[in-house]
Amino acid sequence: MARALSLVRHEASVDAPRLVVGEDELVARARRGDVDAFEQLYRLHAGRVYALCLRLAADPVVARELTQDTFVKAWEALPRFRADASLSTWLHRIAVNAMLERRRGEMRRTARVSLAEDEDEAEMHVAGIVLAPDVATAIDLERAIAALPPGVRRAFVLHDVEGFTHEEIATMTGLAAGTLRAQLHRARQLLMRALSI
Repeated sequence: MARALSLVRHEASVDAPRLVVGEDELVARARRGDVDAFEQLYRLHAGRVYALCLRLAADPVVARELTQDTFVKAWEALPRFRADASLSTWLHRIAVNAMLERRRGEMRRTARVSLAEDEDEAEMHVAGIVLAPDVATAIDLERAIAALPPGVRRAFVLHDVEGFTHEEIATMTGLAAGTLRAQLHRARQLLMRALSI
C-alpha cells in the first residue's frame, strides 16, 4: 500500500501541470530587476499594445516602433509603478504618451524643415489632413479609421475602441474634454461618410 501511494505521488508530480505565476508576482519580480519576469509580462501584453499603437499610428512600422518604445519606457518606469491601475491600463497610457511624443516631434520637425514652396503641403500634414486613396479603403473599417486625421483618430480609438472616458483621455492628452467630444463627433461623421460610399 505504501509503495502504491509513493508511486501515485511520483506520477502526480511528474504529470502535474506547472503552476502559472500570476501577473502581480511577475510585476513584483520585474520591479526587482528580473528580466525573465518582464519578458513574460511583455508576452502577455505585447499584442494588445501593438493593436492600440497600430490603430493610433495607422502604420505597422510605426506601431512596432511605438510598441518597442512603450516596453522600454515601462521597464525604466516599472520601479515607480504603484499599481493604482492595472498593468494593462498603465501600458496603454505609456503607449498613448509615446504616440503623442512622436506626433509632437514630427510636428516640430515638419515646422523646421518646411520650405517656402512647400508651405501648403506642410500645413496639410501638420493639420492632419489624410485623404483615403480609393473606395476600397473607405469600405474597410480599419482602413477608414487609419484615414482619419491624427487628432480625431486618437480620440476615436481611445474612447470608442479602447473604452477610456473623456476625463481619462483629457488627462493623457492634455486636451479639454469639450475638444475631445468635438473630435469624437468629427471622427464619427467622417467614418459614417467614408463607410457609406
